[in-house]
Amino acid sequence: MSKVLIIAEVGVNHNGDIKLAKDLIDAAKYCGADIVKFQTFTAKSISTHYAEKAAYQSKNIGNRKSHLEMLNELELSKNDHFDLKDYCKKKNIEFLSSAFDIESVTFLQSLGIERFKIPSGEITNLPYLREISKTKKPVILSTGMSKVSEIKEAISVILGTGYNKDLLTLLHCNTDYPTSMEDVNLRAMNTISEIFGLQVGYSDHTEGIEVPIAAVAMGAKVIEKHLTLDRSLDGPDHKASIEPNQFKQMVDSVRNIELALGSEKKSPSKSEKSNIKIVRKSIVAKKQILKGETFSLENITTKRPGTGISPMFWDKVIGKKAKKFFSEDELIEL
Repeated sequence: MSKVLIIAEVGVNHNGDIKLAKDLIDAAKYCGADIVKFQTFTAKSISTHYAEKAAYQSKNIGNRKSHLEMLNELELSKNDHFDLKDYCKKKNIEFLSSAFDIESVTFLQSLGIERFKIPSGEITNLPYLREISKTKKPVILSTGMSKVSEIKEAISVILGTGYNKDLLTLLHCNTDYPTSMEDVNLRAMNTISEIFGLQVGYSDHTEGIEVPIAAVAMGAKVIEKHLTLDRSLDGPDHKASIEPNQFKQMVDSVRNIELALGSEKKSPSKSEKSNIKIVRKSIVAKKQILKGETFSLENITTKRPGTGISPMFWDKVIGKKAKKFFSEDELIEL
């Protein structure tokens, strides 16, 4: 990737409302995100009646609904997907959705999405991983809750179908909503990059924008962050999301960091080349020097501008004889 790929994670922040979903697409476009991402699932395919909500989900929406009931209300229909994908095309922003079951993988493939995003919870789902790898499309794999051995096994499954390793990106992630700073462990992003030799990124669930920006400075090529129109809305993920103005601030900061990172080459920049002669120094006469007089500590010194002999040649100047008269502050010539 030539630039950092920024994903605005709508997820289920549409609350099952297609108008709200479109408003979030508009917001993602306004913020400068490259991709707006949803979630594709059927509740009965991914959860039993006995599954419990995560602690953060219970905290955010209470216990009035079961896990399955919550998921039922957050499903997007197939028609919704077609509608949202067309709307994204109209707004010139990439549509993406995370599939949570094999049927959803098949549907998204038929929908013609450009890449697949594997959520952290599916990293140990072997048949699901295999099905996504068969699409041969770029894959972004979140590694939240994972040990290195589990990431290794998931990659092995994906590559086992003949999948092109260069199309795979790993996202460091912590799946607590919101993630506390002491649990971010951002250095682990570079650890998995070194271990697996793959492009890496970061999926963020902290309450601010500092960590994604830091991740880019550390080499992240993908940033994913939850977007909401209002953090006070009812729903499991709104409180761990950020609103449009803050999201835009994050995007702008990431783009600035990209520019600031530059290349690995160390040399004067175009803008500072003109400063060299101004702020560097030359060897000059400390006082009047007569022709034939020997240059010494008593009659030469270093001062701006840097248009004469560099002080790095000091030892070669000391002991030489003046070939002309020099007035005080005049640049020394040999």
